[in-house]
Amino acid sequence: MRYEGTIYRPPSEAGSLLIQATIGCPHNKCTFCGLYKKKNFRIRPVTEIKEDLYTARDTYGVNIRTLFFPDGNTIIMKTKDLAEIFEFSRQMFPHLERITIYGSARYILNKSLADFKILKQAGLGRIHCGMESGDDEVLLRIQKGATAQQTIDAGLRIKEADIELSEYLIIGIGGKQLSEQHALGSARVLNAIDPEFIRMRTFVPARRTPLGQEYLQGTFELPGPHQLLRETRLIVEHLNTSGLLLSDHVSNLVNLNGKLPEDKEALLKLLDYALSIDESKFNTSDDRF
Repeated sequence: MRYEGTIYRPPSEAGSLLIQATIGCPHNKCTFCGLYKKKNFRIRPVTEIKEDLYTARDTYGVNIRTLFFPDGNTIIMKTKDLAEIFEFSRQMFPHLERITIYGSARYILNKSLADFKILKQAGLGRIHCGMESGDDEVLLRIQKGATAQQTIDAGLRIKEADIELSEYLIIGIGGKQLSEQHALGSARVLNAIDPEFIRMRTFVPARRTPLGQEYLQGTFELPGPHQLLRETRLIVEHLNTSGLLLSDHVSNLVNLNGKLPEDKEALLKLLDYALSIDESKFNTSDDRF
C-alpha cells in the first residue's frame, strides 16, 4: 500500500485496514485542526486505490473484517467511484463486515439520499462526522464550514439511508465565553439527529493552528478542568438520544462511556464525582506547548 503523509483514523478504526482514497482535506480551514495543513488536497484515481486493495489482500490475506478509507472527507469522491471501490473491497475481502469513511456536513449535503442508498448497497456501513459543536457562533468562529441546521440535515440524510453515523463533539471548543451555549446547542443538534455514536473529544490547543495561536496570545481562554466537566455534564443532562456515548480519546478528563438513555444517571453521577476532585489533579493542555 502507498501512503502519503501522516495517516489519521478514528480510535475505533484501530484494527481496520487503512487504504488512502483522498489526500488531505478539501476544506482544511478549521482553526483548531492541523492534521492536513501540509497536504494539498487531491482525490486518488480509482485504479490506484484498487491496486492498493490488491496489495493489501496479498499482504494480509482475505480475512480483513473492517476497512477505513482516509484522508479527510473521503465522502467528497464521486458516488460512482466510491461505490466501485466499496464493491471491489467486498470482492477482495469476502468476510468484510464494515466499510467506513470521514464525511463532514457540508460534503454530505452535496450528495442526495439516492446517492447514499447506492453507497449503502455498495457496502458503506458507517460515516465518521466531525460536528464539533451545535452552536452557530462557535461553528463560525472555528470556521467549520457548516451551520447547526446543516449538521442536522446531513445527519438525518445519513440516518435515512440506514448508514451508521458517528458524530464527534469537542468539549471546550467554545472557550470559557461560549461554554454553556456550545453545550446546549450541541445537545439540541444531537437530539435532532439521534446518531448511533456520540464521541467526545476535549479540545487541546495545537501550536501550529490558528486557534492554538489565539490560545497562546490569550485571546482564546480555554476552560479549566471543572468548567470542562460542567460543560460535559450539561450536554449529557440535555441529551435525549438512543445511541452510545463514548469518550474514546486520551484527551478526555473522564472515561465516560455508556448507552443512552439507560446509563444517563450513572454517567451524570460519574461527572459529579469528577467535579468533587481538585482541579490540580487533572492534566492541562499546557503540556502541548
